Amino acid sequence: MSQLQKMTTTFTLLGLGVLVTVLSFAKPGMFMSDNEQHLIEAVAQNDLVTVREMVKAGTNINAQDTRGRTALLAAVEGHHLESAKVLLEAGADVNVQDDKMDSPLLLAGAEGTVDIMKLILQAKPDFTLHNRFGGTSLVPAAERGHVEMVKLLVNTEVDVNDVNHLGWTALLEAIVLSDGGPRHQQIVQVLVDAGADVNIADKEGVTPLQHARQKGFHEIVEILKSAGAP
Repeated sequence: MSQLQKMTTTFTLLGLGVLVTVLSFAKPGMFMSDNEQHLIEAVAQNDLVTVREMVKAGTNINAQDTRGRTALLAAVEGHHLESAKVLLEAGADVNVQDDKMDSPLLLAGAEGTVDIMKLILQAKPDFTLHNRFGGTSLVPAAERGHVEMVKLLVNTEVDVNDVNHLGWTALLEAIVLSDGGPRHQQIVQVLVDAGADVNIADKEGVTPLQHARQKGFHEIVEILKSAGAP
């Protein structure tokens, strides 16, 4: 190999090394095209005409912005059903997670957007993904009082007894982080009917029944006792 060839090879390897280093530190959105950014903005603004035009033109619908959001995540965040439908029909990835670890499935559960969730479920999402708190889509839905969302999710592959980083199941969150009112009473009943284990305690060993008694949630206490809580 000549000296010139050796120098060329060296510079090529150095260039590849720099490129690999840059890519390893790259953040979502760093290399987005103007069209990709425009699509996410159009979804966020609920500009359905532009969304349809850009999707039809072949814009990358799974590109992520500086927050890690895809266009579909922006649609879920904004509760924009029709935009979500257009994106899902075009094959949008339902498992991409943003910088908060929210996927469309996880975010829809937290937001209580039932109509959008029904579309997401048709795309066969990954139910093993967890949010930044280590929870499934069911946990924030239960905590926030989204009754219809809970009813929908308990009939999917979501683990009704999944325990998050805080040591709480959906049942525990429906009690510990609620006011014990009619919506959460109904959610507790739905969870129990779906097979929620009433005896799974939190990290301190406090059971759902003990939490309900401590908070004076008499109706929830009765539901739990009827489900076999000692």
